[in-house]
Amino acid sequence: MAKRILFIVGDYVEDYEVMVPFQALAAVGHQVFAVCPNKSSGEFIRTAVHDFEGDQTYSEKPGHNFTLNASFDDIKVDSFDALVVPGGRAPEYLRLNEKVLEMVRHFAKTNKPIAAICHGAQLLAAADVLGGKSCSAYPACAPEVTKAGGTYASIEVTEAAVDGNLVTAPAWPAHPQWIAKFLAVLGTKITL
Repeated sequence: MAKRILFIVGDYVEDYEVMVPFQALAAVGHQVFAVCPNKSSGEFIRTAVHDFEGDQTYSEKPGHNFTLNASFDDIKVDSFDALVVPGGRAPEYLRLNEKVLEMVRHFAKTNKPIAAICHGAQLLAAADVLGGKSCSAYPACAPEVTKAGGTYASIEVTEAAVDGNLVTAPAWPAHPQWIAKFLAVLGTKITL
């Protein structure tokens, strides 16, 4: 059965971390909605491509414009079955928006599936939903995970971690594992 899945995004979200899961979840039949505070359906956000090129941290390049297909102010979180929080720079300022934090808390309190990747853990930490949970993220977010009462799952960049209904990963190279594990938590069956 198709699920209604909410993506909370903002400018300079990581390009791959919004585009790939949004398209993959829609491709298997889920209804996927992307929203951004202060923006409406039809408007776009800018994305950034983060890459691992041997430097001490990732590099950043301009990505695509990503068109929102729902209006933030119209969202009723109780009508959604799951939440996706992509990474990039967006979570660092989205976590300052109380309505965004309330949305995240709704999914955690109602035990609905949540998938977060990379810096998406910053939003989960700010919403105070990581207590007692194992959570992977970009390694620079490990202190935020532990300060929020979670256990940082230090895994390979190509792996994903599952703790109940929480599916997390360090960065976009984990997409095959992260998306597959999220689909399993959603109860999605794919037959070939």
